[in-house]
Amino acid sequence: MDLRDLHWLVALAEHGHVTGTAESLEVSQPALSRALARMERELGTRLFERVSSGIVLTPDGEVALDAARDIVARHDQLTRTLADRLDPDSGTVRLAFLDSMSTSLVPRVLREFHAAAPAVRVLLTQEPHHDLVRDLESGAVELAITSWLPKGRFGWLPMQEERLVLVVPSTHRWRSRRRISLESLADEELVTTPRGFGYRGLVDDLMAAAGVSPRVSFESADLATIEGLVAAGLGVAVLPEQFVGHNGTIGIPLTTRSARRTIGLTWRTDRELAPPAARFVDFVGARGPARG
Repeated sequence: MDLRDLHWLVALAEHGHVTGTAESLEVSQPALSRALARMERELGTRLFERVSSGIVLTPDGEVALDAARDIVARHDQLTRTLADRLDPDSGTVRLAFLDSMSTSLVPRVLREFHAAAPAVRVLLTQEPHHDLVRDLESGAVELAITSWLPKGRFGWLPMQEERLVLVVPSTHRWRSRRRISLESLADEELVTTPRGFGYRGLVDDLMAAAGVSPRVSFESADLATIEGLVAAGLGVAVLPEQFVGHNGTIGIPLTTRSARRTIGLTWRTDRELAPPAARFVDFVGARGPARG
């Protein structure tokens, strides 16, 4: 049986007459009779008995009718739910983003998008870069805001460029420096993110290009926490400028021109985005990147 057969079974029970049901469904009476015979053959029991006024359900037919109504109702609900989710004006976007953007870029972009599309629902997931890639691959999320373009079949829209600075505690001997090179960090203890995080890869690449390998004193997945550890005198850090000063730290500009982080929106290009997600991509593209 297919869904059409179940619809026809419900209609037969409601009309109580094959001819009247066929007319209401706009199908021929022989086609409807063959469908009923096929259903009874597949279920192994009679569903209707013929009476002078038409047809009536058998006890087994009553059981089949309850199941048919339930399945048809569930299918109709599924269709309505998916239509609502996929509506570009009132659907749902599944968006993941880096932990370090939870108090800066993401709230600002979501506020702007909500003003443009107030009925669209955005389901948020906050996680590190390697989990973003996993969820994009599996389809658990449609879009991700990250600082590291995944390799392979992914689109990319820059959203913000951030300047990276050296963060030191207020008591550090460099607190009055106007600029500093990464080479100066050779003998410093560094507070940074764990290996495997996209941000750690960015910092390691900058350090390697400068020819230094500072000792890592502490690791944290949260950039705001790293700033707090620096304030406590547990090392220095290379962080986006907006994280400086929350706990009394000082940011020193780096002489390295490449000490910047680009934040972007990424998505899989080997599958078509649902209309709400495509609308979000178009919004970000029209918004353009901001410089930090």
